[in-house]
Amino acid sequence: MATGRKLASVQVVWDILPIPGADRIECVSVLGWKCVTKKGEFSKGDRCVYFEIDSFLPVNDTFEFLRSTSYRKSDVLGEGFRLRTQKLRGQVSQGLILPMSILPEGEYATGQDVTKLLGVREWEIPERATGSGTIVGTVPSAIPKTNEVRVQAEPGLIDEFAGVPYYITTKLDGTSVTMYRMNGKFGVCGHNFEYADDGKCSFWKYAREHRVEERMAELGMDNVAVQGEFCGEGIQGNPLRLPKPDWFVFTVLNIAAGRRLGLDEMLDVCARLGLEYVPVEERGERFPYGSVDELLERAKGNYVRGHRKEGIVIRALDARTSGILGGPLSMKVINNEYLLKQK
Repeated sequence: MATGRKLASVQVVWDILPIPGADRIECVSVLGWKCVTKKGEFSKGDRCVYFEIDSFLPVNDTFEFLRSTSYRKSDVLGEGFRLRTQKLRGQVSQGLILPMSILPEGEYATGQDVTKLLGVREWEIPERATGSGTIVGTVPSAIPKTNEVRVQAEPGLIDEFAGVPYYITTKLDGTSVTMYRMNGKFGVCGHNFEYADDGKCSFWKYAREHRVEERMAELGMDNVAVQGEFCGEGIQGNPLRLPKPDWFVFTVLNIAAGRRLGLDEMLDVCARLGLEYVPVEERGERFPYGSVDELLERAKGNYVRGHRKEGIVIRALDARTSGILGGPLSMKVINNEYLLKQK
């Protein structure tokens, strides 16, 4: 399985395009990302250090030029500079490109992860939901965290999807919740932590109201984890405008086999457990999209009640393995219009 985001890495500039009406800036392409930089700062073929959006850069002289636009102070992460999606002179800019000279002296391979070397962390909003409850530990190690790779970070995934049966779901804007039954024990987790059943946790309240533990036991489902997006009041501003909290499944894992189920298997599990699956927007026998730009256009749109949707998630219909990821073939495409509206 993929182990986490490569927030800062050594990459190569593969294209540079002018920005209409702009004399001092231009659009530089790295991987599948487009960044606005000062004109003439980079040339095609240059190696550089690329920082993804949602990187939280440390306070030091290298990044001090970001203070006026990107300084943030978090109760969890402390002080630093957060990289966000921006639009400059009509051009969407995602991430930051800096010269190789910011790195300590040494040899660096293209694609090398320098996140820890530069003290970069991922910007995280603390896990929040109405009555989130008492933490009893972290998510069990046998259950991978719910985190799809963005297509811009691994554009080679588009080639892996070529000709593959696929499906596309709506990426809902909420908080990740996992409910599992492992060796007879039932548990409920958020994105990072497991919670106690002490009457304080909204995730557990949902599980009790929908008899998830009982139904899993009655159906003989053991060593199974069900993961989904918990949406509603008190979560990310409730962009779906739900009248009460709801949980939308997007992954079912066979923990013992270390295998994600295919779409039809997951829909069957949801039907038997009485759970709702995330909206399936599209499915087909051959993946028809051939570029990052096509997928960014495909990711646009709104939720049913009008708010901009977060984006889409694309997966192989049969949960086949990706050579790039070393895990299930999947990727997410975030709606740039959604990102630009984020605070």
